[in-house]
Amino acid sequence: MIRRPPRSTLFPYTTLFRSGERLPKLQEEIHLNGHSFEARIYAEDPSNNFMPGSGHLKYLKTPKPSEHIRIETGVKEGDDVSVYYDPMIAKLVVWGPDRNSALRKLQTALSEYNIAGLNTNVNFLMVLSRHPEFKAGNVHTDFISEHYDELFSRNSITDQLLCEAAFAIVRHNKNNYNTADQYPAFGVGTGQRVNHNYSMKLKLQHGHESTDVLITYQGIEQIVVQINDKSYSVSNASNEPDGEIQFCNIDGTMHKSKIIVDNNRIYLFTTNGSYELQIPLPKFFSASVSGESSKGADSPMPGVVEKIFVKEGDKVNEGDPLVVMIAMKMEFVIKAPNSGVINKILFKPGDTVDKNVSLIEFQATV
Repeated sequence: MIRRPPRSTLFPYTTLFRSGERLPKLQEEIHLNGHSFEARIYAEDPSNNFMPGSGHLKYLKTPKPSEHIRIETGVKEGDDVSVYYDPMIAKLVVWGPDRNSALRKLQTALSEYNIAGLNTNVNFLMVLSRHPEFKAGNVHTDFISEHYDELFSRNSITDQLLCEAAFAIVRHNKNNYNTADQYPAFGVGTGQRVNHNYSMKLKLQHGHESTDVLITYQGIEQIVVQINDKSYSVSNASNEPDGEIQFCNIDGTMHKSKIIVDNNRIYLFTTNGSYELQIPLPKFFSASVSGESSKGADSPMPGVVEKIFVKEGDKVNEGDPLVVMIAMKMEFVIKAPNSGVINKILFKPGDTVDKNVSLIEFQATV
């Protein structure tokens, strides 16, 4: 009697093979049918040597599963990716009748895998899947190092994306205007003013790149966006209710994107990848809420403090080990960035810390 395992897994076949039973199909009876790709979505920072990460899945939308698109995951929007386990968020599996069609389906599905709240490798996977050598099938174990400059080229923000972000902020202000307050002191609302056009200056930051933007209201959901010496006319291009999908007209051309505004952060999801823009907080405010301290050793990723090798008052040299952190079942040694004297130890073994948090303060020596 032949026990037939479920079609969804091949694992039970190993039991049949080890017990000497006949498999449901012999090798010559197995025929290739189409092509498939599996992309593993991870909470990690590819630009920082794929450093594993963790954090809160503030926003999570996936491509719609179908006969040819499968998503294997154990998390949902609002969950946390813990520092105690592997940072994989999901496996995205696609199928097509041939390699090219399967690859196009993978690229589309990746563009629809939208995550905000932590670093992921989705953008990297999109760039990788579109690389000419990958598309040609010339893939090997040294592929990333061989094509490193192309895979990690700087992803600059364009004026078009800045205009879309500016328009999203305008819509967000309108939708969150406190209508119960008849004379709000700081509300912008629709931007309508008597006898003049209301203007608003913003600084939008993308990574280490910062751009000054001037928004001038021309009417309800009609603005002029000035970036450096160029001006763009931007208006609403849809009669649909406001939501995550934004349609806007920029100098006569319609642009569609998914945009999330969350406090001082704007997340843009496009067919070419996702972008996170930030409106920098005032220095006095950002310093008070970030918990950052003077020069010292910072945590490179979220994790748990495992060991501390120094005590307050110790003298250290550049490169001396200070702290051991555990994250994603891996050990990371935090070393002194320069020589100095330990002023204060801010955490103890067993404490959980976020990324870029100061662990140890010390006075650098000249």
